[in-house]
Amino acid sequence: MGITARGVGLLVAAVVLLGVGFRFAYPELAVLGAAAGAAVGYAALTAAWRPRLLVTRSADPDRVARGEPASMTLTVRNAGRLRSANLLAEDRCGNRTVPVPVLRLRPGRDTEVRYDVPTHRRGVVPVGPLRVTRRDPLGLVALARPYGETAPVWVHPRIHPLTAVPTGAGRSLDGRVDGVPHGSITFNSLREYVVGDELRRVHWRTSARVGELMVRENVDTSLPRLVVLLDNRAVAHPQVVDGVAESFESACEAAASVVTAAHRADLPVLLLLVGAEPERGDPGGAAGPAPGPLDRLAAAELSGDGDALRATTTRLRQDRLGDTLIFLTGPAGRGELGHVGALRGAYPSVVVGVFGATEPTATGATGLVVVDAADGAQFAAEWDGVRRW
Repeated sequence: MGITARGVGLLVAAVVLLGVGFRFAYPELAVLGAAAGAAVGYAALTAAWRPRLLVTRSADPDRVARGEPASMTLTVRNAGRLRSANLLAEDRCGNRTVPVPVLRLRPGRDTEVRYDVPTHRRGVVPVGPLRVTRRDPLGLVALARPYGETAPVWVHPRIHPLTAVPTGAGRSLDGRVDGVPHGSITFNSLREYVVGDELRRVHWRTSARVGELMVRENVDTSLPRLVVLLDNRAVAHPQVVDGVAESFESACEAAASVVTAAHRADLPVLLLLVGAEPERGDPGGAAGPAPGPLDRLAAAELSGDGDALRATTTRLRQDRLGDTLIFLTGPAGRGELGHVGALRGAYPSVVVGVFGATEPTATGATGLVVVDAADGAQFAAEWDGVRRW
């Protein structure tokens, strides 16, 4: 609860009038002071009344690529029995506020506001909660309360189409890469039968136990597994303008493009970040399911852990998470390519994307395939020349 400037002035006047009236025996002044104090007390009780408002919001859509349009529809309904007089409301959308008309909203009626969500930057835009301020008729006291929950809008990096997905050197006994979408070698899991599945894949014992047809889902161990390693260390992207490192934004676009192309080709892909990622959950604090790679790229931020690359490459060498490694870094990350080059024994194919460099990268003795690109679009354009290394 906050007292306005008018309320503070009236409260000071009440104290002065009461003090002077009792000190010098002026009952008229004491009565005026008591009336002023009673007005401030009435204002506090009036502002403390909590209106019953139901707030719902819907994002259309809630996930967009950078620069694509997105909107939020907010509906406020008066669920009380009294008219919501003396109310001011505004909705939070990122770093700005949007006014919402709720003044004198009748019982059982609602008001709807639709506004655009800014998507000019990659990130997670928190929308909400609705902030409702109630004032007394004299404007002496104002009390603000939040209504509704926070709904995030995920602004993904731009996705640039790649002419082909990197296949690298898959670990196959016969030396070839099998592109069968559902696999053909190793049992992976059971799932419900859908129209079009082959009957020879039905697992009859499990089907009899659960009471519905279940089919075997296999994976092809010859398919190459891609590992996309995004360098989100602040030391690798030193050029920051207005809080944005363009080289990091370009690296995020390249990572999104590779991950999307791999998913479309039914190839397994794993996205890793060098530095620590933000804690999982909505901007409102509610934990949710594990986010997808594009959501992780939308929420990715620069990390201050400059020594994280050494620990990450050590873990990659020990675990051997895939066959093809794609390392995406900034101009200052070129000095540590030796750590990435040491992974060639564990990963048959290693490609490095360097963004924001003013001159070509000298690979030296690392023997890496390096793509120097100004942004994600140039990386996609030059990808065709190195996709079959």
